[in-house]
Amino acid sequence: MTRPDRPTALDLPMVDPLPEATQKYFDICEEKLGMIPNVLKAHAFDVAKLDAFTGLYNELMLADSDLSKLEREMIAVVVSSINRCWYCQVAHGAAVRQLSGDPALGEAMVMNWRAAPLDPRQTAMLTFAEKVTTQSAHVVEADRAALRDAGFTDRDIWDIANVTGFFNMSNRVASATGMEPNPDYHGTAR
Repeated sequence: MTRPDRPTALDLPMVDPLPEATQKYFDICEEKLGMIPNVLKAHAFDVAKLDAFTGLYNELMLADSDLSKLEREMIAVVVSSINRCWYCQVAHGAAVRQLSGDPALGEAMVMNWRAAPLDPRQTAMLTFAEKVTTQSAHVVEADRAALRDAGFTDRDIWDIANVTGFFNMSNRVASATGMEPNPDYHGTAR
């Protein structure tokens, strides 16, 4: 277990004081989420790295996309489950529970997404995310064609690939640094 002031196993304390813009971002997180996610605290030892991380995360997960926020969170959970990333399974499993309003769906997604009650579009999307995670060098046109057949556009495929890639990267950083999920995530939307 980590200490509240040390969200990873590394001794990299947050910049103190945080720059005004960063503190404002953290205050917004506290207001909207009731906490500051440990992943943000972990990156806050270097504000430039934190800004790069949050900029990409916000663009991929929150910006306009034909993928719903729930679909993007589903990708995050599938990738994180394959990679066995404790932090992201807990945090994004909570997001799936919250966005879907279905605690059982969030649990199924973390444990075995193929057991979850998904529609054909979601199944195609997550099958692609799984292959990108486990065998990215083997993705071929037939894999992209399966997504198009399920109703995804080429822009959607780009978004699926980028969300998948982002979580493969962040899972590895979280696991390698011993990042702990915020305790609040465990009780979210149950």
